[in-house]
Amino acid sequence: MPGIRTAAQAKAWLEHQGKSVQAFAREHGVDPATTYQVLAGRKKGRRGEAHKVAVLLGMKEGIIVDEPEARTQDQQGVN
Repeated sequence: MPGIRTAAQAKAWLEHQGKSVQAFAREHGVDPATTYQVLAGRKKGRRGEAHKVAVLLGMKEGIIVDEPEARTQDQQGVN
């Protein structure tokens, strides 16, 4: 990724694509309220869905691990 976006840059990026926050959230299967909160700086994106939103918006580097897959991998490692 060429750089981390600020909240203002992420909003401009969405606008450049002609996408609303609602459309972005639907497209990526995340909660629109969480997306608005990350963009407003009320959630920092440290964990959970806020982390996923921040990574998808390019506001932080990180990986997105789907919870069901993580549980499946943990259960396979237990055997």
